[in-house]
Amino acid sequence: MKLTGKTAIVTGGGRDIGRATALRLAKSGANVAINYHSSADGAESAVAEIKASGGSAFAMQGDMTSESEVEALVAKTLETYKSIDVLAHITGGLVARKPIPELTLDHWQTVMNLNATSFLLLVRAALPNMTNGGSIVVTASQAGRDGGGPGAIAYAASKGAVVTMTRGMAKELGPNIRVNSVCPGMIDTDFHNIFTKPEVRKNVAAGTPLKREGTSEDVANLITYLASDEAAFVTGANIDINGGMLFS
Repeated sequence: MKLTGKTAIVTGGGRDIGRATALRLAKSGANVAINYHSSADGAESAVAEIKASGGSAFAMQGDMTSESEVEALVAKTLETYKSIDVLAHITGGLVARKPIPELTLDHWQTVMNLNATSFLLLVRAALPNMTNGGSIVVTASQAGRDGGGPGAIAYAASKGAVVTMTRGMAKELGPNIRVNSVCPGMIDTDFHNIFTKPEVRKNVAAGTPLKREGTSEDVANLITYLASDEAAFVTGANIDINGGMLFS
């Protein structure tokens, strides 16, 4: 998976899947612009690791639900690297589990903005400067397939929107740009450290054919493949990565 000479923006790149993706893209030769919101240490350490291996990267703080901060990230990337070839949009999250009686309009809009609107803002800002043959990869979720767990309706709906946006963007932006999503299941990240009980994680992992949780690196490998020319005939796909827990 060669990305030598190409430039990638990785949002949510300060931890877990985002950080692993930044490192994996750099390992494949890409220059990497790392966005982070609050995980400065993870982002800066990723930059240091990339540079120590002979690559090029920078980290920039920003809220990807803010139009102006998204535009600033794109502008900094163009100032540094002159072009954009890959968008890896990892920004997103559950925020909190809210059963329907507790699900306020404010919470609904916050989750939708974080997971779906941020994706639109990044693509819209970067699109005028993306090269032909470029690739967009976004993290959706298994929740977008199956409705998610308890109190996750807003999250599942937002990730379902990402799945549909992936298909629509693939049709609108082809043939010059490919658009795909990955749909992770139970991955060993802070998401589940915070929001999923240990016994639930253990049971889910035991119920998969592969008998384990996934890792951030597992997902990063798939994202890097989709970003590369080796996936040149793949677009509009929402690819499950869940150890066989759910087939779609």
